[in-house]
Amino acid sequence: MMTVNHTDILHARILIVDDQESNVYLLEQLLEDAGYNHVTTTMNPQQVCELHQQHHYDLILLDLQMPIMDGFQVMEKLAINGMDSYLPVIVLTAQPAHKLRALQAGAKDFISKPFDLIEVKTRIYNMLEVRLLYKKLESYNQILEQTVLERTAELRESEARFRRLTELAADWYWEQDEQGRFTKGSVQAQQMLGIQGDNTPAEGSDGQAGWNEAEREVLRATIAARQPFLDYIVSRVNADNSQQKFRISGEPMFNQSSRFIGYRGIGVECTDN
Repeated sequence: MMTVNHTDILHARILIVDDQESNVYLLEQLLEDAGYNHVTTTMNPQQVCELHQQHHYDLILLDLQMPIMDGFQVMEKLAINGMDSYLPVIVLTAQPAHKLRALQAGAKDFISKPFDLIEVKTRIYNMLEVRLLYKKLESYNQILEQTVLERTAELRESEARFRRLTELAADWYWEQDEQGRFTKGSVQAQQMLGIQGDNTPAEGSDGQAGWNEAEREVLRATIAARQPFLDYIVSRVNADNSQQKFRISGEPMFNQSSRFIGYRGIGVECTDN
């Protein structure tokens, strides 16, 4: 469960915006007495956006009734600048009718004037807890997204290496689905295994004939256990009594939901003459 500790909340960055010096002083002293150690103030609402760009405040205490630029205009400018998808604003107002409008404009809470000091401290603390949790979640999502991108890149690189390996080191390449049916394979693989492109035994050939069943049984058990195998030897005796040996390697394949979807592998003939 994601949590925020008390120390993190007291280290949060807070901006007080009010054109009344007495209100600014009261709120500043209240916050400092409560242990907050990053409190900034301004009596000029036109500075808010610039200050927020510089300091990325966790909370802005914003008076609504100010000359030149009121609190609604400040919130509109903050939203337009798009600096923060979560606007961390608590409005300060003595007008009950302004509360709903402020919330609709993007404010997250309000504090009524004249100030009830216990209410002020409680609303600020609760708001900061929510804000810091939001930032933690946002950071976690970014890390998760980056991790997914890195893992995807690793898988693609692994796939590319595997393909290069099959091109450089193997006589043939094959893939099977979860039912054990061949879905992809080089011409050499189909010929060696007596299989046509439609996954049926080639004409005049028995795809099962001549194979060493003990070796094939071990291989089937390995595949059933979804285990990779490396340089496994299987052999067969042909109709003319000549013997062929094949060295094969394979690995299970899984989709993005971790469901088994088959096997892929490479092979090389190592016939003893």
